[in-house]
Amino acid sequence: MSALIARPLELVALILLGSAAACSPADHQATTAAGGSAPTQGPAASSESLFERRRQRMVAEQLRGRDITDRRLLEVMGRVPRHRFVPPDWQAWAYEDHPLPIGQGQTISQPYIVALMTQLAAPKPGAKALEIGTGSGYQAAVLAGLVRQVYSIEIHCDLAAEARRRLAALGYRNVEIRCGDGFRGWPEQAPFDIILVTAAPPEVPPPLLEQLAVGGRLVLPVGRGGIQQLLVIEKRPDGSLDRRMVAPVRFVPMTGEAQKPPGRP
Repeated sequence: MSALIARPLELVALILLGSAAACSPADHQATTAAGGSAPTQGPAASSESLFERRRQRMVAEQLRGRDITDRRLLEVMGRVPRHRFVPPDWQAWAYEDHPLPIGQGQTISQPYIVALMTQLAAPKPGAKALEIGTGSGYQAAVLAGLVRQVYSIEIHCDLAAEARRRLAALGYRNVEIRCGDGFRGWPEQAPFDIILVTAAPPEVPPPLLEQLAVGGRLVLPVGRGGIQQLLVIEKRPDGSLDRRMVAPVRFVPMTGEAQKPPGRP
């Protein structure tokens, strides 16, 4: 994907997320292949040293070269092995500027959207974060390097189990994952300083607003249909909410309770 902020004639910046994914016109092969096979041509599979070089180039060109300025975030994304969060057939594309399929019809976000949403959340070292939509666990791994504790909910239990094993194998000890419907959040661990949502509900889920700490930020796409708005919602000391629209985006809809008609149990 080229950019998130959609200028009038630039809806190439729209984002398509499964568990957490962004998309541009050049990315159709990745999004349409969410449950399929890898393309037959592309970068060759690489050694760890080559993955490291690609990762540093990703940070320099896709993140630092654009509007990602948070130094800690850039350092963390320069360390997290993104290629370990995608299926083997797709690892050669792990550091390219587009989403990739991870199974269950879901995708891993392109690096830029992970960085942008994380930067908008303004993570602090002592913070507690909630992620809705674990996917492969990549966003959780990025958050884990920036905050004290990460809680992540994934509605697809197979993906949740895989992400849990993957993060444990990579040595992440401050991430807790559970399978469930993210619409209602994780009340037992609330309040949260950061809440990131990687699928679009038609409205902001009230439980997530309730679980947001004073001074905390909720970053999520909201809306029906093909285009939604990426919002940043901050809770003020008096409990009121400051809402800011960042960009028109395109995410897959949040499933589960979010899809129920209003007023229906």
